[in-house]
Amino acid sequence: MFRLAVKRGTLTAVPSMEMLKEAPARSGFFEPAQYETVRRRLPSDLRVAVTIAYTFGWRIKSEVLSLERRHVDLDAGTLRLDAGMAKNDEPRVVYLTPELKSLLTEQLARLDALARRTGRIIPWLFPHLTGRLVGTKRCGFARAWRTACRRAGVPGRLLHDFRRTAVRNLERASVPRAVAMKLTGHKTESVYRRYAIVNDQDLREATLRLAGTISGTMAFQGLDTRPVTPQNVSGEALAQPGRAPAF
Repeated sequence: MFRLAVKRGTLTAVPSMEMLKEAPARSGFFEPAQYETVRRRLPSDLRVAVTIAYTFGWRIKSEVLSLERRHVDLDAGTLRLDAGMAKNDEPRVVYLTPELKSLLTEQLARLDALARRTGRIIPWLFPHLTGRLVGTKRCGFARAWRTACRRAGVPGRLLHDFRRTAVRNLERASVPRAVAMKLTGHKTESVYRRYAIVNDQDLREATLRLAGTISGTMAFQGLDTRPVTPQNVSGEALAQPGRAPAF
């Protein structure tokens, strides 16, 4: 805009402006044991919700809790978001893991029972199951979440930590980044990379790989650093297990 003003003669020069420093990315995420410990302390329907978030990195409030029954297709084994439901305004389809398919089957059965009990059609996938708001859309579960985290010994954790966790798990599973971004709904790789948290365990694993202690890697103990010659390549070096010629 300022350059256009200079071009039109409204300004004589583009003003100098200091760019705000970008805040460091949060580093919260769940290790599998922590996730299981917290999940066990949530009500059955909320366990399904956090499993979706943990698996695919979907936002709890704006995406998971906005799901309706019609978004679940157990025959096809898919779960989808319509255009406009997600933050990036793009539709999204994911294929269910066996665990999620089983959990969603149970959740749909709970909704059928709720519909019979109340005599109402329940369109939401995660409505209030009890209380004065029974059958209406659930917009959050902050109290249940805080209680579960406290009882699990990890107070102060955020639901958004599941999004970071899902990205890290996808990276660890070597899922192609373009595919992973489709699952999580990240529109730009720069934002996705902010969620690809590297923690102490990742660094330990990298060292183990370098040391050759993980299956499929090789530790070059006693590396032969002599110059490569026809003699030590064709005979002597190859005849000594654990030694490799230096190329």
